[in-house]
Amino acid sequence: MPHSCAAINCQKRFTVETRAAGITFHRFPKESSMKKQWIRAVRRKDFTPSNASRICSEHFKPEDFDRTGQTVRLREGVVPSVFSFPTRRKKPPATNTTKTSPKKQDSKVVNISPPAQEPEPLPSPDLDHSYALPPSPGDLKAKLNEALERVESLEREMRNAKDRERRAKTALQVLLMDLRGKNIIDEDLKQRHGL
Repeated sequence: MPHSCAAINCQKRFTVETRAAGITFHRFPKESSMKKQWIRAVRRKDFTPSNASRICSEHFKPEDFDRTGQTVRLREGVVPSVFSFPTRRKKPPATNTTKTSPKKQDSKVVNISPPAQEPEPLPSPDLDHSYALPPSPGDLKAKLNEALERVESLEREMRNAKDRERRAKTALQVLLMDLRGKNIIDEDLKQRHGL
C-alpha cells in the first residue's frame, strides 16, 4: 500500500517521483510522549495515527535529518514543524446599516485578503499503482537478474529431461535389437505392439 503524508494540505505520496526528489516518509514515534507531540504538531482534529500513518520529509527542517548512512533518518527527539495550515477566516465586523455621515459613505472598500494559492495538481492515475514496481532501479535490476536465473535453471532442467528421454529410447532400441537377434520377438508380437 503506498504511503501518503498525514499532514493537512499535503498531497505527497510515496511514488517513484517523490523518491527521486529525495522526499522520505517517516512513521509516527512509538514512544507515547513523542507521539503526542507529533499529533499536536499535525493539528488534525480527532486524529489518531495508525501503523501506516507517515509524515513526509517536507515537514521537517534540514537539520532534523541524519544523512550520514545509506538511510535518511530523523534525529532523536525531532518534531515536525514545517506546515502550511489553512488560515482561519474571521467573521467580518458587523456593518452599521443606519445612515452614517457622508465621509463614511465615501470610503472605499479594499480587499486585503491574501491571494488564494493554486492547489497542487493531483498525481497522475498512472502513478497510482507505482507500488507494483520496486522503489529503485537497483531493486528492479535485482528482480530482473533473479528472473533470468530462474529461466536458465528451468532451461537446464528441460535439457536434462530430454537427455534422459533420449538415453531411455536408445537403451530400449538396443534391447529390442538384442531380442530380435535371439528370435525372442516373433512376427505376431511385432505387429501387435508396432515394434
